[in-house]
Amino acid sequence: MHDVIVVGGGPVGLYTALLLRQAGLDAVVLERRQERSGHSRAIGIHPPALRALEAGGIADDLRARGVRIRDGIARSAGRDVGTVSFSALPGEETYVLAVPQAVTEEILERHLEDGFPGTLRRGVAVVTTHDAGDHILAVTREQGVDAVLQARLVVAADGARSSIRDDAGIRAPSRRYPDCYVMGDFRDTTGDGDDAVLYLETGGIVESFPLPGGIRRWVVRVGCPVERPTAAGLTRLVRERTGVDVDPASNSMLSAFEVRSRLARRLVAGRVVLVGDAAHEVSPIGGQGMNLGWLDAVDLVPIITASLRDGQDVAVRLARYERDRRAQAALARRKAAINMALGRPLPGPVLRPRNALLGALIRNRAVHAGVARAFTMQ
Repeated sequence: MHDVIVVGGGPVGLYTALLLRQAGLDAVVLERRQERSGHSRAIGIHPPALRALEAGGIADDLRARGVRIRDGIARSAGRDVGTVSFSALPGEETYVLAVPQAVTEEILERHLEDGFPGTLRRGVAVVTTHDAGDHILAVTREQGVDAVLQARLVVAADGARSSIRDDAGIRAPSRRYPDCYVMGDFRDTTGDGDDAVLYLETGGIVESFPLPGGIRRWVVRVGCPVERPTAAGLTRLVRERTGVDVDPASNSMLSAFEVRSRLARRLVAGRVVLVGDAAHEVSPIGGQGMNLGWLDAVDLVPIITASLRDGQDVAVRLARYERDRRAQAALARRKAAINMALGRPLPGPVLRPRNALLGALIRNRAVHAGVARAFTMQ
């Protein structure tokens, strides 16, 4: 019998398992994918999450592979509206670290395999789970063969459509937004260096973020439902709204998504605990989802350790975990909703005074500091 089964081998599940193994617990990660995905959606690592990743000893590896974004520029009609600088943030992390998700998962998987070989089991799907009171059963399927694993606890890190959450009877109502986006990675020819740029245009926002290796990610708000994207179509939208020419032939990643959010009614049910998107799905706009999941992990693992290794009664701590993490997720959802609202299309006579007001607010020292903290989850 394992101490903990972690279902889901994404960034949150891998880091949760790493912390559990470092705490001396017998943990296994079950991941249905045979291979790590090369598709990178999440890229931003915010200062609180970077500090949390120090606990697992991987922060330096991520810093070595990432780009440090120290300034975010708001731009419209070819002119800068204002700049939000992160240089005055408290602590040593006065930046947002941009690392492709595929690289983040590679680093996490390597640390887990080097320190605790065999913890990650790929190609293993969890069909269903059953809480037996003093332990939990997980029915798994690997290469068409079913088996049953037992554990003292299951951590569900299996994403927004979590089947483990459903098995536990936890409701997580979904909320849809009138916002769809197309994003892609291209060779960076902008001259914006390590700065992030938000283009506030009449047709809707265009976001631009630096990535390692001279790559820049472009995110464009489009109408819903979103059509299958093409590199030529995305670069045309970028050019039409911003005047920036992007080479479609240099495309290395392309994706489209509609925005939904959900917040689980509970994060703890019997011997099941939710983390990451299984607990709280928020809009990718603002880049908070993966970071929230890591913060879940650093709060949760000491509670699990106190219970399973040290035999402590942790009911009060689990209740606090549930309350605090739900509150942080609700706050992140509100911030994301504001970000999306600011990026929706506006007619010129409305957009121009709105942007002028934003510029004036950014130049106010107190407001500037608050905006910088909000953008970095502080």
